[in-house]
Amino acid sequence: MEQISSVDNKLVKDLAKLKQKKYREQAGLYLIEGFHLIAEALKSKRKYVYLLGTSEALDQVAKTTDIDISNKNVYLINNAIVRHLTSTQNSQGIFMALKISQPKNYAFSYGKWVLLDGLADPGNVGTIIRTADAAGFDGVVLAPNCVDLYNPKTQRAMQGSQFHLSLIVQDLLETIGILENNAIPVYASMLDQTAKKLADFNPQPQLGLVIGNEAHGISEPVANSCNEKLYIPIKGQAESLNAAVAAGIMIYHFA
Repeated sequence: MEQISSVDNKLVKDLAKLKQKKYREQAGLYLIEGFHLIAEALKSKRKYVYLLGTSEALDQVAKTTDIDISNKNVYLINNAIVRHLTSTQNSQGIFMALKISQPKNYAFSYGKWVLLDGLADPGNVGTIIRTADAAGFDGVVLAPNCVDLYNPKTQRAMQGSQFHLSLIVQDLLETIGILENNAIPVYASMLDQTAKKLADFNPQPQLGLVIGNEAHGISEPVANSCNEKLYIPIKGQAESLNAAVAAGIMIYHFA
């Protein structure tokens, strides 16, 4: 274990830059913080690149995990560095840098998948992924125009579910084509004259479920490539449902 005492340390500067997408992409790394996320990463056998924490935080990690905090890629930091690295108001003083890992090709040969088209809110994306995990779905595909999967807010909102199921950033038209070639139906969640009520659909052993942007919905090319369009009837006077709430209802309908 090494000690870092200055926010001007090169490693600290490099890790602080990971709050921004362009630096995450350049470094091929992202940062998670907090005992829960780090514990979930370790349970899932993720290998860390760096582990940084205060004395108290590292002591807790040593007591609750198999990590040897005397390793050379473990760093003792002070509260000034914690404030420099954190993306939260009440940091627990523990950070882990992980490699960004995306499959180059994914077969989509079986399973239940949520496909996200242009979602902009990290809280919504994280909540949908967490819900898909809870409902036993196989994974979530994010279109490249979604909020970044490795955004600190998205990572926190997933609450560890990012380590439990497949998360893939990929063009949705390509993904839908693969699913349909594998005889997996794909449904678009949208209000449309041709859309059917959710209740008209029975639970499926495998499917793709597309959820669109919070303001603009699903893009026309993606919608047109789906097998069916479905919607949740609004019984009150609300104009629409929150994207994550609507996704949750549909995910559990098909679970």
